[in-house]
Amino acid sequence: MKPTNYKIVAVTPPAAIVDNAAFGTTTIDTLGFRFLEIFVFLGALDIAVAALKVQESDDSGMSGAADVTGTRFGTDANDTGSASILPAATDDNKFYKFEIDLRGRKRYLDLVLTGGDGSAGTFACAFALLHNGENEPTTAAQKGVAQLMRVP
Repeated sequence: MKPTNYKIVAVTPPAAIVDNAAFGTTTIDTLGFRFLEIFVFLGALDIAVAALKVQESDDSGMSGAADVTGTRFGTDANDTGSASILPAATDDNKFYKFEIDLRGRKRYLDLVLTGGDGSAGTFACAFALLHNGENEPTTAAQKGVAQLMRVP
């Protein structure tokens, strides 16, 4: 079985360290897909992350965006029923993941990631995988990648 029905979206590409500010993100257009995974990879941190959540909107510019219930690290219960915590200064080189059923969701979703106010800041990058599309992406461009290597 080959996993082919997906599209990748660069949400926060690798970039300079961020201190006491929000990371720049790309809005995810979920049109035609039924499931979304967002992966946040933290590099070096010298202080806890200040915000990590997902918001949704009917507008690609995220006008009137609202938090997606259950995606706010630090307050909401996760799938185990226990409260989540924001990544701490000691959580270097760890992944954090959101899994979102898109049925009944607004079309556009965006990651909110804010570095804490430390002496240096936070390194992070994030990407999303859209799954179960109405039309199966087959080319590199449709899958959201620069090049595609497929081995039968």
